Amino acid sequence: MFHIGLIEGIAEALASLLKSSSGIWSDRIRSRKHFVWSGYLLTALAKPIIGISTSWSGVLFARALDRTGKGIRSAPRDALLSEAVAPEFRGAAFGWHRAMDTLGAAIGPLIAIYYLKYHTDLRSIYFWAFIPSLVAVAFVFGVDEKAPAPKLKVSNDKPKISFFDHSKDFRQYLYSWTIFSLTNSSDVFILLKAKATGLELQTTILLYCFYNLIYALLSPYLGVLSDKVPRKWILSGGLIIFALTYIGFSFAASFWHFFILFGIYGIYMAATDGVGKAMAVDLLPTEAKATGLGLLGTFTGIASLVASVAAGFIWDQFGAAQSFYYSAAGAIIAAAMMLTTL
Repeated sequence: MFHIGLIEGIAEALASLLKSSSGIWSDRIRSRKHFVWSGYLLTALAKPIIGISTSWSGVLFARALDRTGKGIRSAPRDALLSEAVAPEFRGAAFGWHRAMDTLGAAIGPLIAIYYLKYHTDLRSIYFWAFIPSLVAVAFVFGVDEKAPAPKLKVSNDKPKISFFDHSKDFRQYLYSWTIFSLTNSSDVFILLKAKATGLELQTTILLYCFYNLIYALLSPYLGVLSDKVPRKWILSGGLIIFALTYIGFSFAASFWHFFILFGIYGIYMAATDGVGKAMAVDLLPTEAKATGLGLLGTFTGIASLVASVAAGFIWDQFGAAQSFYYSAAGAIIAAAMMLTTL
């Protein structure tokens, strides 16, 4: 458990550190697309490396490469998305983005299950996954980039990387989300809890597909709703759902427990992922969208290293239930901060 937490924590922290750098660079040269396609390419290359790995260190390298790609592309991609729509449709745009992204995350594992039905070699799946990853890279080249200023024109403005270069509301939002991220460990611990309860691998994959399906279906609706009501209400509600779900995971002991909890967990993700990015953009100036989004990602990822390692340690020393209580407590505190300070 400790090695798994270490791998996931380091991988996510690496991605988050790179988000600030790529975000600042993207704002300075007023270009997004180059960061997006190169990031997806690195993620594609990581797939076959996982397939040939024979030790946890090999998996760590592959996951680090995968998350490096994510770190490079995430902030510029989100800035590009926000610039493609009017502000009053920002929540809907991020909601639809998360829906499409997550729909793929639901369909992919279903294909894997079908494959495993006729093949016993799990490693080969990673080689097949390399193909659609490359197709995704090709599609990025067709994106019509609409940057907020002439492309490749370097700005001499001071990068807004510190807390105090941004508005008070953005800083407060950053504080609140970081508190939550300090306790929000990798989803791998939920899957391991299901496995530890006795569920088979294919059943666990199906549950994760179900979670992603709920997440994908609800993301557009909650994104649209966040354009009509204060986003902090949707975000805080999602965090409360997270806390209740994690408390439920600590007691889960059968398939039906996990089925219900994975479905509710999808509601939490739909209420926080895209909506959270839309809210961050609301609080950022036009010339620093990618920088601010990168900063948010950096703080989130560094905190996720703490969360994943802490969850693994708590699980090993005190049991699975205590690690889930730890995560639930952070969500409740963050929700209270958002409701009272934003």
